[in-house]
Amino acid sequence: MKVRNLSRIAGSLFIASILTVSLWSCGGQNDQPKENASAPSDGKPVIAVVPKGTAHIFWQSVHSGAVKAGEEFGARIEWLGPQTETMKDQQISIVDDFITRGVDGIVLAPQDQNALVPVVERVAAAGIPCAIFDSGIATDKYLSFVATDNYKGGVKAAQEMARLLDNKGTCIITRVDPGSDSTIQREKGFEETLAKDYPDIKVVDAQYGYSDREKSRAVTEDMLTAHPDVDAVFGPNESSTFGALLALQARQMAGKKVFVGFDSSDELVEALRKGEIQALVLQDPVNMGYRGVEAIMKHLKGEEVPKRIDTGVYVVTAENMDQPDYKRLLEPELLDE
Repeated sequence: MKVRNLSRIAGSLFIASILTVSLWSCGGQNDQPKENASAPSDGKPVIAVVPKGTAHIFWQSVHSGAVKAGEEFGARIEWLGPQTETMKDQQISIVDDFITRGVDGIVLAPQDQNALVPVVERVAAAGIPCAIFDSGIATDKYLSFVATDNYKGGVKAAQEMARLLDNKGTCIITRVDPGSDSTIQREKGFEETLAKDYPDIKVVDAQYGYSDREKSRAVTEDMLTAHPDVDAVFGPNESSTFGALLALQARQMAGKKVFVGFDSSDELVEALRKGEIQALVLQDPVNMGYRGVEAIMKHLKGEEVPKRIDTGVYVVTAENMDQPDYKRLLEPELLDE
């Protein structure tokens, strides 16, 4: 697998896949191989990986991990997702197409915990094993859930913010999307931890940026206008963190407000190093993609797979960002397309 370092990536990348098919499928209630004349000539099982979107570095990192697992476990990886994280109907259509094509497994990051339930249940009814990753789904009709402990991530963000604020002050939250279970859990962990353990830190405003950098910037600017003396900002994912950073920079407030974000990109790493962001709570998306494919492949081989696989959560600051264990999370290896 050819890879390149994140620092060489510029701008957004839309990744498209040419879909191939296989109907050698097992999982759910049906563990018998199925005949399919269009199966790959190399005999490898086909695992479809469907992210929430393809534009952000986070998803490109997941792709890298999924391909690595495919190479190690002898699977053909089909990667296809919506360009942005608000195209629920398109994501549903992509999954339905993979069902029709009879792939051997699906690894899915649902954009919405409720809207994607019917298609996930159609996957199960088709006898195709499905690993859910990154964000939860309101059904149990899946093989395994591979993700960060997102509530714990929110707890860690609150604890770091409390340390930076000396346990008192005010903050705003640039929320992500009301249907995204992963970020809902982060926001919940953050707010509940502040209310329980740090009652002198008050959340004075919170608005949704809908997984979009520009919308996140706009709502953060609105909150800063309403609360110019606010002490701190929390962004629960990459788009909200970057949008809030742009708003702070536009008002010459970057580095003057305590700012705790989530996830990584070139711009966020630079801002962390410059002191415009004080801390980033990081996931391990490469590991997430790897473990999702691994779960499907182990199941196809008849091995037991845990219902929940935790891929870890970490707090990175300017002080520890160059340590090897954290540097690999800030600058993951990506596929050289």
